[in-house]
Amino acid sequence: MDFQAIIDNMAAMSCIVSVEKLDNGRRGKIRIVAGNKAYVDSIENPAPGVMMLSNKFVPNIEYTNYLTRDLNFEEYCYRSAVEKKNLHSYAHPDRMDVWFDMSFIPMQYEEGNLCYCIYMMDISNEPSSLMTSSISGDIAANVLETCIKLRGAEDFIAALKDVIKDIRDMCDAEHCCILQVDEYARKCKVLCEAFSKDTKLLPMENYVDDAFYDIAESWEGTIAGSSCLIAQNEQDMEIVKERNPVWYESISAAGGKTIVLFPLKSNNQLMGYIWAINFDSKNAVRIKDTLEITTFILGSELGNYYLLDRLKTLSSKDMLTGVMNRNEMNNLVQEMSEEIEEDVKTVGVIFTDLNGLKVVNDIEGHIAGDVLLKNASKALRKVFDEKYIFRAGGDEFVVIKKGVTEDEINEKIEDIRKACCHYKDLSISMGGCVVDDSRNVRTALRIADENMYADKEKYYKEHPDKKYEAMMSRRI
Repeated sequence: MDFQAIIDNMAAMSCIVSVEKLDNGRRGKIRIVAGNKAYVDSIENPAPGVMMLSNKFVPNIEYTNYLTRDLNFEEYCYRSAVEKKNLHSYAHPDRMDVWFDMSFIPMQYEEGNLCYCIYMMDISNEPSSLMTSSISGDIAANVLETCIKLRGAEDFIAALKDVIKDIRDMCDAEHCCILQVDEYARKCKVLCEAFSKDTKLLPMENYVDDAFYDIAESWEGTIAGSSCLIAQNEQDMEIVKERNPVWYESISAAGGKTIVLFPLKSNNQLMGYIWAINFDSKNAVRIKDTLEITTFILGSELGNYYLLDRLKTLSSKDMLTGVMNRNEMNNLVQEMSEEIEEDVKTVGVIFTDLNGLKVVNDIEGHIAGDVLLKNASKALRKVFDEKYIFRAGGDEFVVIKKGVTEDEINEKIEDIRKACCHYKDLSISMGGCVVDDSRNVRTALRIADENMYADKEKYYKEHPDKKYEAMMSRRI
């Protein structure tokens, strides 16, 4: 058959692909048999953002001569050429900064164990809603439902839990999970997961520890520049084993036989990953088409969520010490003051003030003073959760906690003194107060402040040299 004559009649970038059909549904070599001028030009003169392994087109050579091996491309070629299915895909591979609109058209002609399909593509630098409009109705419905659940959700993480259940059902997978990846802190966190009934797979909390980030970091190389990884049989899993033997052993030991892995990105920044283990391989194409768009939305929503979370952190935390800031303390005091009767409890307050910070700043510099402030917050956090600790200003920290007794507050003050001993030159004056009605928290703050100053006077009586240094620094 004159393949070149056939493909030269195509206006779009097109080529004819041969797929070697092996026993038991396995695929052999996949070659680009012939390409029209537009397709050959796309290899020999690639568009901006497109990287090729070779810029010389050679007929009837394996496609891996031009591109890194891509299991998704191979699956679509196999389904089209061997199973005679018309397929369409719209994807953004990580190895290229472009979007591909791809069509796979089966050919009836076969030669022995060689089957053929026509591969047509269009390339754009920006995603197009017109391209996604051609997806099937059920895929569009799944994507739309995801959008509705995530958009405007009061509890974003709860909405994610609903979404992951839907994705697990769609994949008919034994386990699905969304994992947050923090590239700066080099940590991973499970946001949500869903299991099939009677599964023997364990929750991800059994695997995600401080060392798990190293595994997650290796996934980019395993995906190898494609938009995702879909390993649906032993042949595909052998590729996973070849690229990432450590992860392969981990999956196998956990009971995983097949895997779907999609990165979640927002503005080209990695937010995390979504995966499905032991999924229905018969639906591999539908799963890819659905998740290709769904993960694009998920990544964007995660990016917005974490941006808002960072803004909230910036507005509520003291960036130097990591405890809550004055603004957050004022909000809490206001809320307590307006509580209804049912919410009223005792409230304990500890007012603290560093001894000698000004001397350290004047003599050793502000860097040494900042270290002292950080150490003070560390000492406080050894005794209280950071959500109860507020930097009220300068060298003052305040602890506010409901439902405590006076004995408990006094005990905590002594615990803080002991914690200070672990840090060089750290001394804190403290005063505590407990009131029965949390609506009177301002009274507790005033009394705790007075008690703190009494403690400071006691400190300077016991350390007269420190008081002299403080007076001298004020004169300077």
